[in-house]
Amino acid sequence: EALGGSCGNVLVSLAMLQRSVVPLIALGFDSVGQWLLREFEQAGADTSYISCRRELASPILAQQLDTQSGQHWFSFVCPETDTDFPRYAPIEHEDVERAQPVLDSCAVFYTDRLTDSTLSAMERAHRSGAVVYFEPPQIENSRQFAQALESTSILKYSHDQVGEAVESFELPKRMIAIATFGARGLRVAQGKSSLWLAAIPAPVLKDACGSGDMVSVGLIDWIVAKSRSSTLKIGDLADGIVAGQRLASANCAFHGARGLFQRHGASAVRGILDGQDDLFVD
Repeated sequence: EALGGSCGNVLVSLAMLQRSVVPLIALGFDSVGQWLLREFEQAGADTSYISCRRELASPILAQQLDTQSGQHWFSFVCPETDTDFPRYAPIEHEDVERAQPVLDSCAVFYTDRLTDSTLSAMERAHRSGAVVYFEPPQIENSRQFAQALESTSILKYSHDQVGEAVESFELPKRMIAIATFGARGLRVAQGKSSLWLAAIPAPVLKDACGSGDMVSVGLIDWIVAKSRSSTLKIGDLADGIVAGQRLASANCAFHGARGLFQRHGASAVRGILDGQDDLFVD
């Protein structure tokens, strides 16, 4: 059991790497919510803007893993009782209002979910000069998505899952789009310029879950360390993306989306991101 989802994986990982992380999320006032809150706290995140509400049940997701192939599947139904798990609940407008101080001062704003409240937070962070990093697993509302693109600095998406839908929109020329192609690699594009980065082969493949999240961790960590501007160019990001690819490759040798963190700790992850350590094998 572990805190998960792209947003959870990225934020907790960055907090463990000693980046200043402030989650803006809604959880239930229940045992699962309290456990997730403690996991954020233990990683070093500022939990001041995590809202725990009595009317909500904290979301749960089951992962099934084939350890021979490294393939995984997700289910919103409990595999033991066949009952539906609680689903994700979005932040509210009052949460965004309360978080104005951090939205006005953050270097990077990350989100994978899109609602009117999230969109409001994205726009606020964008106006304040933050790099807005948007990683949608799907497109449910075309109006919201088109509006979100106007505030997005980096759009990262799975080409297999949402490539056709994303590429039906006119993407802003200044925005950097990262399309991932699984084990083949990824394409980075900005306007008419593009760059292909082949994947780094995994030394051992036990679990590919979280690979895309680890690429995001590496890139955001690099942006925080190297960039002081929300105006980014393709060439600026290559080193950060490759660092994330190294981390994704190493993480495939471990069970769980953050298995490398859990087995060897954040210092080992830092060494891999900096290109100083060899890849670890469990």
